[in-house]
Amino acid sequence: MHMETANPILKRHIIQVIENQIREKDPPETKETYDSLRREGHSAEEAYRLLGCVLVAEIYEIEKEKRVFDRELYVKRLKALPTLPWE
Repeated sequence: MHMETANPILKRHIIQVIENQIREKDPPETKETYDSLRREGHSAEEAYRLLGCVLVAEIYEIEKEKRVFDRELYVKRLKALPTLPWE
């Protein structure tokens, strides 16, 4: 699902989480990945969309598998962008 077709309230919450991660540098790899995506020519909107895809994949798996947040996996997926977690 593309963020432009997603629930606009949910989209805003996802973007807020990404903004918080970047501002608080927690994890620092979120900002590093954002900067890297921008250097590679992705627009700010596209960079946020890609970061949001990683966040949503992690949330989905937490719920589906009834597990805790896996920071190591999250960071690995951030570093793999623009390849999406399900690709």
